[in-house]
Parts: sequence; C-alpha cells; structure tokens
Amino acid sequence: MQNKLHTLSLSALPKSFYEQSTLQLAQNLLGCLLVKESDDGITSGFIVETEAYLGPKDRAAHSFNNRRTKRTEIMYASPGHIYTYLMHTHCLVNVVCAPIDTPNAILIRAIEPFTGKELMKQRRGLQDIKKTTNGPGKLTKAMNITMEDYGKTYYSSSLYIAEGFNPTEISVGKRIGIQNSGEAVDYPYRFWVTGNAFVSR
Repeated sequence: MQNKLHTLSLSALPKSFYEQSTLQLAQNLLGCLLVKESDDGITSGFIVETEAYLGPKDRAAHSFNNRRTKRTEIMYASPGHIYTYLMHTHCLVNVVCAPIDTPNAILIRAIEPFTGKELMKQRRGLQDIKKTTNGPGKLTKAMNITMEDYGKTYYSSSLYIAEGFNPTEISVGKRIGIQNSGEAVDYPYRFWVTGNAFVSR
C-alpha cells in the first residue's frame, strides 16, 4: 500500500463528498484516511470497515421510527456531521449522511493505522498494532476521538476524513451486535476491505 500513497492529499474531503446515498457512501468511505489532530500528536488510519444505518425504517438505527432525542439530534443535521455516542464505556464514531431530517449514519468499525502508530499503542496500552484499531471502540480510544467531537463536521474540525486508496475488493455482510433488531439483523449493510487484517471480525 505504501507505494500508492505518495499522491495523497491530507486535506479534508469537501462537504459534497458526503452527499451520496447512505449505502454508497458506506462503501466509498473504505480506503479513506481518518485523521485526528490532538494536543499530544496526530494519528490517522485507513477506514477498512463500515456499517450503514438507514434511519426511520431500520430497526437497528438509533433514529428508528424517527426517534429524536438529545443523543440522536445530530443525525438530523446535514451530511458530514460527526455523531459520537457512548456504548457502555466505549465511544463510537459515525458519519451523518442523507439529506437534512433524514437521520441516517454510518458507523466506522475499523481502521488500519497509518501515522501515529506508537501514540495509538500507548493510548491502548498494547504493543500489537493489529489489536489497536480492529473495532469501533478500540479505534476511538487509539485516536482520542471522544464525545467532544459530537456535532462537529468531518470537513472543518480536528477530526476529518481525507483521500486514501481505492480498495481492490469490498465484501458485504450482516451488521454486528444488533441481535434485537427484528428483520434488520439480516440487512447486508456492513462493508469491509476484503482480506484486510484490521477488520473487526
């Protein structure tokens, strides 16, 4: 992969990038570079796994049936906003997508570390780089993505998404950890870079 990166632009992708259909964006995010600038350093990694959540008609979505709470309010904003939420002790990060008042979001499930690897390992208390970011709660801790990022945008904040690489093959399957979601359990809304070692499962 390294020889493909000499032309990378580390500037944030424009707002227009997020104005795609949810399922298309969930796939086009694969290979993009997720970057977080923090006081103790910059970390980045290539997005290698995503899950799409299609709002009001998707029983697995936080906004199912147009549920609108303090937590989900940002899902009703314009595409490209950052939706972070807490699950148990973990912070998870999502990309808000679809037109305003259409509360769709894409969960970033895993990244392949690119820069700031030592800082990531330090934050996670691990030496095995393959275990630092192969899950949605792991990658946020490794990159210092927190609830303070909630409501900001990926095109104008210290957490942003930049150009990356084009995956040669993308796999599609069921989402993970949504057992109590009725028929939504079987929706093929999870996407990952085929064969990548940092995919969560």
